[in-house]
Amino acid sequence: MSDEAGPSSTIRSEAPERPLPSTPFYSIEYPGYVKPESVPLAVSNLGGHSRLETAFKRTAAKNEALLELNLRPGNPFAHPIPGDIVSTNNILLKVVRRKRRNPNGECVGEFTAEAVGVIPKTARFRSMADYQFQPDMNDPLAQLRLAMDRMDVDAIRQYSIPEEKEDYVIPASIHPPELDPALAEQSEQTSGPRSNLRLFPPPLFSRQNVPQNYNFKANPASIVTSLINEETGEERKRLINKGRWKGHGPVTITFSDPNVPEGPPPTVETVRTQANSELLNRILEFMNERPVWTRAALYNQFSPAELREIHNSKVIMPLAGYMFSDGPWRDAMVRFKYDPRKELDARIYQRIYFRNANHPMARPSVVARRQEGRSSTTYISRSIEQEESFEADRRKSHIFDGKTVTKETAAFQLCDIHDPMLKEMVEDDEDLREVCDERDGWYSAQALERIKTILRHKFFSLLQGYVATEEECQALLEQDASGKSQTTRMKRLKFGKHNMAKGALRPEDAAAARLQATLDRNAKTLLANRREMYGGRNSQTADNSR
Repeated sequence: MSDEAGPSSTIRSEAPERPLPSTPFYSIEYPGYVKPESVPLAVSNLGGHSRLETAFKRTAAKNEALLELNLRPGNPFAHPIPGDIVSTNNILLKVVRRKRRNPNGECVGEFTAEAVGVIPKTARFRSMADYQFQPDMNDPLAQLRLAMDRMDVDAIRQYSIPEEKEDYVIPASIHPPELDPALAEQSEQTSGPRSNLRLFPPPLFSRQNVPQNYNFKANPASIVTSLINEETGEERKRLINKGRWKGHGPVTITFSDPNVPEGPPPTVETVRTQANSELLNRILEFMNERPVWTRAALYNQFSPAELREIHNSKVIMPLAGYMFSDGPWRDAMVRFKYDPRKELDARIYQRIYFRNANHPMARPSVVARRQEGRSSTTYISRSIEQEESFEADRRKSHIFDGKTVTKETAAFQLCDIHDPMLKEMVEDDEDLREVCDERDGWYSAQALERIKTILRHKFFSLLQGYVATEEECQALLEQDASGKSQTTRMKRLKFGKHNMAKGALRPEDAAAARLQATLDRNAKTLLANRREMYGGRNSQTADNSR
């Protein structure tokens, strides 16, 4: 057996033990450069020795353990940097370096370390500095703020609101004297005037004191492309995400635009092959038969499966026509090259819209109907009948006949109103305009208002459960012509009860009606009070005479 010791038998040298002094020290991680001669200034910026002793005290409360570093002491508008007192288990070392020369004449440093004490608490400034704004300190309001800090009673009593000079903009070369010279020089290089508003900063701009890890990562699908400005010829580069989904929508114009689109935009033409040609051709046939359609009316011409494909395609509708964002044909699909503002016959395609939020029409959900269908064969046959009934109602939901109502929202084109009385008013060509109006279209304001009045009354009468008679409608028209308030045989319409959207009562008309209703109600109350008062006096006089 060999006497040589193996690696496992090597004796490890242990560090020598040293006594740990019990003298406590407190550490401050000052966020700045501190030289030996600037230590008093740093302590002063922290609030002085008394403030530090209070913060490091063992029995200090939570609010007392907060420090504030004022980098601009004496300026009440400067926002300090908040600091916290945290517990630590650090050791304070005293490191000494001695220089000596070796026999070769080289200078060699010799270091010795000695534990001086322990650091049980440390002041740290890990929060982000708040935004800073320096107002003009010569402003009377800034002088008042300084006087309040000094408790200068005379200066506070002598303060008066200065006269407004209206010098809200001054040249950029004029800057406050408190501004850093480097920033002042930079501001002088900028051209243009500078704002001179008398703005004073709030106590705090941002509540976010801890920086967030943004962890930015570039999109791998983005590529750099070059764009050239056609006017200036300047070339600039930007990132384009080639993998993003490109949505398409119908071209939208305003009523004031002079021209109408003659075809789909090039971006839509490039993806024409993605559209279902059979569905697209059917929609184009409908557009040739009738140049203006609401989405509801057009969708009702298709089955649910076809309608689902139209919704998912996102290309078919932009290839079929364009839309108005305002005016009488707002949100309606219009055939390309067709301008309803120039065709008098397009008046029957105008759209009237209002809805009633107090009468929601609930129907069984798809899940409920499916659950009922699984229960028994009876419910299966019943659900099929319900589906057929619902599909039949859906196909004519855009039509108003004055007898049935299929939805809670009234959004009809005039050509889809089959009620005999309303149809006669729509086809009447005596009270028309020579130039199309943005709000009333080809109808005069009075003619369109009469149509709205009857349609509104008939629609809400159906929601209340009865069919409005022709006598009621005639009475409404007579009262409307005489300037009286709109009433019904059953019930007075309460203005503001129904949520009227564009195409219903004007806001000023509704406000006037509410005011008139309030005055009538107050007059009735006053008359009732007078009758009661005089009635009591008459009865008292009769008792005295007896």
